[in-house]
Amino acid sequence: MVSFAVVSAVPRWWCGRAADGWFRGEPERVRALAEEMVAFEAVDDRWRAGGGRDRVVGMWGLLAHQMTALGLAQVSLAYPEWAGRYGPVVTRAATKSLLPQLRFEFTDAWHGRDGLADLDSGDGHAYLSYPALALGMARLVDPAFPAELAARHDALIAAFERRLLASPTGLLDTFPGEAYPTDVAAVAAAIAVHGRVTGADHTAVLAHWAERVRAVQIDRPTGLVIQRMGTDGRAHDAPRASGTGLAAYFAGFADRSLAEELAAGLFGQERRVLGFGAIDEYGAGYRGAGDMDSGPLVLGISVSATGFALAPARAFGHRDLFTRLYRTTDLFGVPLRSGDRARFATGGVIGNALLLAFLTSGPELAA
Repeated sequence: MVSFAVVSAVPRWWCGRAADGWFRGEPERVRALAEEMVAFEAVDDRWRAGGGRDRVVGMWGLLAHQMTALGLAQVSLAYPEWAGRYGPVVTRAATKSLLPQLRFEFTDAWHGRDGLADLDSGDGHAYLSYPALALGMARLVDPAFPAELAARHDALIAAFERRLLASPTGLLDTFPGEAYPTDVAAVAAAIAVHGRVTGADHTAVLAHWAERVRAVQIDRPTGLVIQRMGTDGRAHDAPRASGTGLAAYFAGFADRSLAEELAAGLFGQERRVLGFGAIDEYGAGYRGAGDMDSGPLVLGISVSATGFALAPARAFGHRDLFTRLYRTTDLFGVPLRSGDRARFATGGVIGNALLLAFLTSGPELAA
């Protein structure tokens, strides 16, 4: 029994050593991962200047640059004295998320129509919420944000506001006829941050979105959002934790109470083993094989949902839950330190960008 207690306690202790530092926002720890992402953007800048190919392509490249922008912006909000260093990097990363080569899957799905050139249409193009949110956060922390880029951002937000107010379900399609509540939560986040930056009043559209999420997009028995839907509000998939986790993070920019509701559904999916926590992808009564959004499923546990849950756990002060989830992240992420930089070895650039955003979540929350 003594040996079992030791064997079970040591991994829990070892993998949880950094959890409290991340929860408290320990400057040295935060800055080390932030510097890793600054280095990524610097190398990417050099490759582009030299005519090199994209290091991370398609939607994964969009996500890598967007989440780098969000993470560094959150760090700048938490530590204003660092904004001079990170603000310009946030702008560069956010600007890259607009690159056509990072959006080709979406443009192809829309039969060659580029969403940025289609702002007058009624089509959703909700995937553009990701660069729109990144641009808003860049405007928030970078005093030198370019005026021309700000005008493009204003036009994109205006299109999203008009489309969302016109949607009776509060849904906008990412692909033709296919809507993801998570992406629409990012639309709401982008609109909310735009209001914070410019002083524009977006109260009506954000209230409409939040009311429609509660009425149409949440599965009441589980508290999870439905992963994929038609713009008519019909479910195309099950309620799932990965979409709910990311939606809870994005909702935090726009509507704190709704974000807490989504987080409660997500946290109800936690499964615990020996002090480690992980998130089950499917709620009671549902099962599936998962997909690129959930990441690999191991006995129903979602790698993505477990990582996503770190953000609302930290933002809403759930220290014990955050610690359990972090232990699992540490175990499978393999954190490494090199000089003034740190990274998680198994996640690659995208994993590190995501974790920077989720592990520093909190400063972005709506009041």
